[in-house]
Amino acid sequence: MSRPATAANAYCQEKAAASGSSFYYSFLFLEPVRRQAITALYAFCREVDDVVDECPDPALAQTKLVWWRGELAQLYAGSPTHPVTLALQEAMQSFSLPHEQLTEIIDGMEMDLHQARYVDFKSLHLYCYRVASVVGLLAAEIFGYSDRRTLKYAHDLGLAFQLTNIVRDVGEDARRGRIYLPLDELQRFDVTESDLIESRYSEKFSALMRFQIERARAMYAQAFAHLPAADRRSQRAGLVMAAIYQSTLDEIERDGYRVLHQRIALTPLRKLWIAGRTWLANR
Repeated sequence: MSRPATAANAYCQEKAAASGSSFYYSFLFLEPVRRQAITALYAFCREVDDVVDECPDPALAQTKLVWWRGELAQLYAGSPTHPVTLALQEAMQSFSLPHEQLTEIIDGMEMDLHQARYVDFKSLHLYCYRVASVVGLLAAEIFGYSDRRTLKYAHDLGLAFQLTNIVRDVGEDARRGRIYLPLDELQRFDVTESDLIESRYSEKFSALMRFQIERARAMYAQAFAHLPAADRRSQRAGLVMAAIYQSTLDEIERDGYRVLHQRIALTPLRKLWIAGRTWLANR
């Protein structure tokens, strides 16, 4: 491995570890070439997501996303410059990472600059597809599969992850001015936008959260139903992530859906324990 590639992979590893994300724990048991590739993909997602979350000026954020689109073009032209795209270039020697799918991730992040509300679940679905299902499809390529039904599993699992994120981060997102819970569902459960922004808990809010969690769990079940037995072992990293995320939903439920004033998360030790247990169970 060349020095630039080594430095690029180290950059991505630090990006993943520093985030504290549950994804990090699902990568730990992968063989090195797959671990480096999925870590590079995760670092790319973090970079473009941070543009939107950490840049207070939408025009500047838009400019930065344009830069990332250009950097992807440079990657596929064979001359990337950023550590993340240098690491992705190395990953592309072993795995199929289509240009259009990486671009779709940026498309999803860009939606946050122009859309802060979703009328119904159908309108939310495109956002979830771009920021999560596409990532699942790319991850499936890295983990490996023999049956194309695994791609349906990866698509649905990504959607389940995003639905979990929406539940977990509902208060934090509302304070940032973004509400991903479909507006027609807020209306159905008689919960207002100001209830979310001002962290007002109620039985109505609890009912809304139960509904959201039930939909996320149904999507996990749908994803698992699509996963062929032949590919279960190769897709263990995704199953690890699913186990951690499902445990997070359980924790939110046990805590009485108190997600408006805080982010409920598992401890690193518990994530590691779940990761190890799930990995061994799917050998």
